[in-house]
Amino acid sequence: MDDAHKILCPYCRAELEEGAAGCPHCKRSFEGRNPAGALPVGTLLAGRYTVGEMLSLDGEGILYRGVENRGRFRVTIKEYFPITLSAERGSDWQLRPKPGSEVLLKTTRMDFADLYRSIQRITPATGLEAVLDVVEANNTVYAVLENPGGIPLDQWLDKQKKNVPPEAACAMLQPVFNGVAAMHQVGLVHRGICPENIRVLDNGRARLTGYATIGLRTAGSGLHGQLYEGYSAPEQYSAVEFEGRYTDVYSLSAVFYRMVCGQSPVPAAQRLVTDSNLGARTVNPAVPAYVSEALDLGLQLEPARRIQTVPQLGRALSSPQAAEEEARTLHAAGRRLQREKKPALSLTAILTGILILLAVLTLLTLWGLLGRVGQPEEPPASSQASSAPSAVTVNYVPDFVGMTYSQIQTNRQYAGIYLFYVTEEYSDSAPVGTVLTQEPAAGTAITEGENPTIRLVISKGPQMVEMPNTIGFTQEGAIHELESRGLVPSCFMVVNDGSYASGCVVACSVEPGTMVEAGSTIVVYIAADRDVQITTTPETADPAGQGESQDGDPEQTPAE
Repeated sequence: MDDAHKILCPYCRAELEEGAAGCPHCKRSFEGRNPAGALPVGTLLAGRYTVGEMLSLDGEGILYRGVENRGRFRVTIKEYFPITLSAERGSDWQLRPKPGSEVLLKTTRMDFADLYRSIQRITPATGLEAVLDVVEANNTVYAVLENPGGIPLDQWLDKQKKNVPPEAACAMLQPVFNGVAAMHQVGLVHRGICPENIRVLDNGRARLTGYATIGLRTAGSGLHGQLYEGYSAPEQYSAVEFEGRYTDVYSLSAVFYRMVCGQSPVPAAQRLVTDSNLGARTVNPAVPAYVSEALDLGLQLEPARRIQTVPQLGRALSSPQAAEEEARTLHAAGRRLQREKKPALSLTAILTGILILLAVLTLLTLWGLLGRVGQPEEPPASSQASSAPSAVTVNYVPDFVGMTYSQIQTNRQYAGIYLFYVTEEYSDSAPVGTVLTQEPAAGTAITEGENPTIRLVISKGPQMVEMPNTIGFTQEGAIHELESRGLVPSCFMVVNDGSYASGCVVACSVEPGTMVEAGSTIVVYIAADRDVQITTTPETADPAGQGESQDGDPEQTPAE
């Protein structure tokens, strides 16, 4: 069958003609499976993916089950379709804006595409759900995601029926911590970290899902927002508050709190009114004091008093010494913040002070004039006063990591205080011009007037390499060739009707000769043995009757 017109049944993955109303193999009908406005089951997307049933709908778009037709493996497909900005679409499935929403829809659609392309560059080598493809069609954007398997963390915790020891929670969440740190390194903030968006795999490790643009995860943004009570940070409840890496620190701390305490923290919006959230050790006395202290620092309502980065949080949760150091640093920062927030003097007090000052100056002037009669001249008082020591002002080195060098150059405050020494390095994750590291570190104290030199390492962007032609290579040979060029092979077995040599490469996701980023994931399709047949029946493919099967099907075989 011509691949350009081939779809797979999203239930049993048998081959069908494009436009089929149902599957003769598993006897499932496609008509009426998805609600009006969603893509119909069986839609061919980008000539490569078959759309299945709708899984969920949020203010940003629609999540579908799907199948990658060439490799015969299951995927999920996120369609950008913001309900507050989109008009009802017709039979051509084109996304159209509501009157007056044209510009906002266009800019948010670009944000959606940029988000998933950025995540595609840093997956699947982290604890993040991998983005396999980003497709533009129907006047909108589709993100094709891996199907990670496993179950959501909230369901996993309900089945455990007991609290998770902090050491086990650290081990389970470590891939998620790594993945969120990788997002932060390229300037992304997840904003939706919660047990619902973390999946626990069969090996007990966790993987983070649920990506979204800032609009979906911030109240009052124009999209129909999606916040998670107990896990969303307080700054997400206002469109005028700035969000940063510390926003995800709050959510990760809340997830950890849920795992070790058996309950979620009090929702941030409620805490802003009356903070009644109990310390982790109060809820569960088995929690070590340093873990409870670290969680308290991670769940601070004011971002300036909160642990600032995910690596710092991870260290504080696993080391008493690191937790103590974070507490000492943040308590000092809190005292500075308190001094800066001292209430201003009232207008009456200011006027009274001015009057007193004027009276004192008048008396001193008269005294000086009377005392000068018949007395030799003395040096001006200002010359004596100038020799008095002045107060020393201490500044703290800002956190430049994650900023662009152009932002630093155009900031007059930075230019007036610091001298910058810049070097460049390739980076697979950080955009061109982004600061990778700095020396001295953020928070280092300096005396005003020192003009210290800040050494910055700036990203040159990803190193580009040429995609080799691996068609006909053995799986081992293709892996070696791709890895020698700094590419990451991801191999899948495809059904072989005898047209290909078993165990050899029949296609790749990138055409030979294409320039790609070093570190990019290349999907490599390996021909299976000829005697491997499609044996999945409707019952084994979907025992629950809802297309839930994810693992163990012969056609969906990652090549090990």
